[in-house]
Amino acid sequence: MVAVVGNIQAQDDYTHPLGPEDNFNESMYFNFFDHARGYGGFLRCGNRANEGYAEVTLCLFLPGGEVLFNYQRPKITSNKAMDAGGLRFEVLEPLLRHRTTYEEGALFLTEPEQMADPGKAFRENPKKLVRLDITHEAVGPVYGTSGEGRKVADPEKEFARAHYEQHMRTTGTLEIDGEVLEIDGTGLRDHSWGPRYWQALHSYRWLTCAFDDTFSIMVSEVRPDEQTAIQSGVVIRDGKLERIVSVNLDSQYEAGTLYHRSMTANVTLESGEQLQVEGTVKGFIPLRNRRAGLVTHIGEAMTEYRCAGKIALGISEYLDQVQ
Repeated sequence: MVAVVGNIQAQDDYTHPLGPEDNFNESMYFNFFDHARGYGGFLRCGNRANEGYAEVTLCLFLPGGEVLFNYQRPKITSNKAMDAGGLRFEVLEPLLRHRTTYEEGALFLTEPEQMADPGKAFRENPKKLVRLDITHEAVGPVYGTSGEGRKVADPEKEFARAHYEQHMRTTGTLEIDGEVLEIDGTGLRDHSWGPRYWQALHSYRWLTCAFDDTFSIMVSEVRPDEQTAIQSGVVIRDGKLERIVSVNLDSQYEAGTLYHRSMTANVTLESGEQLQVEGTVKGFIPLRNRRAGLVTHIGEAMTEYRCAGKIALGISEYLDQVQ
């Protein structure tokens, strides 16, 4: 049995009844990193059945800095499954084992910063066929909330009423234009549901890394508005979860851009213990979301993390409103 920190139940690993809000979104996200081979990435499916489509994202970081990327909005009519645009998520054992499969073309970017202009990037770069089959097995507790009893004050300002995460061991295969690569590493999964607009927050910083089966971190700083910072996170050691209560995050950017290149997070745990998390970006792609004339920048980076004498790959995700 896996430990659960929060009010998540086994049935929460499956999809939920559609809410009445136009922007009701249920999303699942899985990242994976093979530390020895130097590559990894993430897949996400966000069902917006009330709007008639899913958001399907594949992002793969290669050791030389190249990125394979695809984003689609396939049509869907229900929220019964996470299965669209060549991507499928399966629950093998609730809260314990999951499987992700993907078969579709993906843009091959030798200069991933070209995605700042996605239309041009999709026109001017070749595609490669990607097949992926990965099993994700829990190496730590589930932590988060089902949002039960929480009222929706304004769906326009919601980002995810229910949300939980879990660190995983990841094994499987990644095939790129017929070349088969083995995956043997770690990662994290994320599941949320409720109303969501990407423009509902001022910004956030999300750092995650499973260094091995015994040590994982997640660091979060969310700003609902410019003046308010909500700092949180977890450190998981030998299956025991300790909450982060404060974060002092220093980030370095490419000059004149929102593209983060490294960061240092000094975190304090509930016990008073302090840890330092250092990260160096190894692969980066700038993504965006647009709605009603508003533009949201989402910087995705495969990041080499160092903490407590350990080194491993993870993700750093930075969201900012461009306006």
